[in-house]
Amino acid sequence: MHMKADNPNFDLRLAKTPADLRAAQRLRYEVFIAELGGDGPMVDHDNRLERDAFDAYFDHLLLIDKRQPTGSDRAVVGVYRLLRSDMAAQAGGFYSDHEYDLDKLKHSGARLLELGRSCVRKDYRGSAAMYHLWNGLGAYVCQHQIDILFGVASFHGTDLAPIAEPLAYLHHNHLARESLRVRVKEADFHSMDLMAADQIDARRALRQMPTLIKAYLRLGGCVGEGVYIDHSFNTADVLVMMEADKVSDKQRSLYTKGRRG
Repeated sequence: MHMKADNPNFDLRLAKTPADLRAAQRLRYEVFIAELGGDGPMVDHDNRLERDAFDAYFDHLLLIDKRQPTGSDRAVVGVYRLLRSDMAAQAGGFYSDHEYDLDKLKHSGARLLELGRSCVRKDYRGSAAMYHLWNGLGAYVCQHQIDILFGVASFHGTDLAPIAEPLAYLHHNHLARESLRVRVKEADFHSMDLMAADQIDARRALRQMPTLIKAYLRLGGCVGEGVYIDHSFNTADVLVMMEADKVSDKQRSLYTKGRRG
C-alpha cells in the first residue's frame, strides 16, 4: 500500500517489526500515561510502554521524523492503530465492544474500521503531523474499501460537570442516525443530554472540545449515544463514526491529501 507523508522530512508506514510496535507503545505511554495520567493492567511502567491485549491484532500507522537518529524511539512522532472487521473477528471483538453495544454497526453490512490510540508527540502538535497521519489513514481506507470508520474519542478527566456543554452540544447536534446509533452499555451509561439545546453556547462548547473530536466533526463525523467514564485511562469517552461515502470532496481532502508542513 502506497503512503506518502507529503513532506520529505517524514515517512508514513505501518509498523513492521516488534521494535516499531515498541516505539508506538512508548509514544503512547508518553502521551496517555505520563502526560494525561492514564493507566491499565498491561502498562509497563518500568519500560514506559502503554500496551494492551489488542495490540497484536491492530495495524499500527506510524509517522516517522526522518531527521531523528535511525532507530531512535523519538523518530516515531505520531501513531494511529487500526482494526478492520476481519481482524476484530480474530481478536474476539473490537476494542470498544467493552464500552458500547456495537450491534447496529456490526449488523449494518458495512466494512468497518476501528480507530484508536491516536496521538502526536507534544512538540509536533500544531504542525501538520495529524494531517500526515490522515493522509495514511485515507490510503488505508481506500485500499481496504472501508465504509464506516469509528472509534472512541476522549475528553480528559472523569468529571462530567466541567464538560457538560460540549457533551450536550454533541448530543443535540451530532448524534448518529438511528440505524447506526450505537449506545454505551446500560451498566455504564451516562447521558450526554446535560443541557437544553437553547442554553448551549456553540462557540464555547467547541472551544472546550478536544481537537481530535472537532476534526472528526469537520469530516462529517457523528457520535453514538451516551458517554463512558474510563477511570483507568482518566477519560470520558464518546464514540465517533464517519461514513466514508458521505464525506464531502472538500472534507475528504483533509485526510487524503494532507497538508504541507
